[in-house]
Amino acid sequence: MPEPAATPVFIVTIDGPAGVGKSTLARRVAGALGIAYLDTGAMFRTIALKSLGAPAFENDPPDGRALLRYIGPLEFALTGAGHSTEIWCNGRKIGKEIRTEQAGMLAARVAAVPEVRELLKRLQQELGTSASLVAEGRDTGTVIFPGAAHKIFLDATVEVRAERRMKQLRAAGEPADLAEITALIRERDDKDRNRAIAPLKPAPDAVIIDTSNLTLEEVFQAIMHVLAP
Repeated sequence: MPEPAATPVFIVTIDGPAGVGKSTLARRVAGALGIAYLDTGAMFRTIALKSLGAPAFENDPPDGRALLRYIGPLEFALTGAGHSTEIWCNGRKIGKEIRTEQAGMLAARVAAVPEVRELLKRLQQELGTSASLVAEGRDTGTVIFPGAAHKIFLDATVEVRAERRMKQLRAAGEPADLAEITALIRERDDKDRNRAIAPLKPAPDAVIIDTSNLTLEEVFQAIMHVLAP
């Protein structure tokens, strides 16, 4: 008796610059679809923090080959779905330690390293071969999953994104200076949009949503309308 055909995986990509609300929306979309949420930025942040202390990391850009030798072999895994999705690295659950502004800036540095991007591209694609997921990042629709069923690109002005990030940090009880956050976001945008490898940009077939004047609920509904059969 022939084996039943495997259910094809269903991939949705949500890309955009820092502070546009990708993580919150991708989790919610994944939850509505009942599938896993892949935070590619968390993978870069994890590698960035693992790289601290490596002599190769002191270079600008860091020495890619030396960097990978320093952090050793990496294995990522996803468990759960939607808001309950957890990402693991080498058997350890990734936690809040990667969510600082410093970790974000360090991640932007390692994201410019070709060897790191190639490694994570392979690891992310492996995660997407066995399970349906909503992938969130900066190049998931252009590089990681170019054949995704649906591609969304979220954008918003720097000022709006900085204001949102400030409120998010303060709500979490963390200090937040609007001018400093705005400067960091501008710097991150410059690195992301102008790097030589996989720069931040919409995929040619992506649906672009400007979230500057929309609530999270309105953006969520707009995304779900795109995904509706």
